[in-house]
Amino acid sequence: MKNGYVKSSPHFFRLIGRAMLLCILVVSALAALVPAPLEQAANPAQTPNPAKSAWFLLWTQELVSHSNGLAWLILAVAFLFLLLPWLPGSGHVYPARWFPRSQRGVNLLTVLTFLAIVALTVVALFFRGANWSFVPSF
Repeated sequence: MKNGYVKSSPHFFRLIGRAMLLCILVVSALAALVPAPLEQAANPAQTPNPAKSAWFLLWTQELVSHSNGLAWLILAVAFLFLLLPWLPGSGHVYPARWFPRSQRGVNLLTVLTFLAIVALTVVALFFRGANWSFVPSF
């Protein structure tokens, strides 16, 4: 231990490797057991109802359904998250802590973005019906 820091190698990387292996095994088992939700073959004589995106893209489809200009908001947030390591403006390395006070703005931005994505995904998944109309879920 040096200046209050714990060496991450090899203990932490072994834990990461085991977690990755477990995740790969679980996802592979789910892929083998759960069938893909494919639709029927395309029929050129009948226009299908607008399909929903995959669950991880539903929030973008929900956002763009309101206005095409909101796609620029998605790109701006993505660019902002690319710059996230440099936003706090401090080059000093701090010990790992959850939500340190020195990075309150970055933490707030990250949590609010996460909550907005989850909310948009839930609305698109459970409250959108045929032709993307808003319907009660229950």
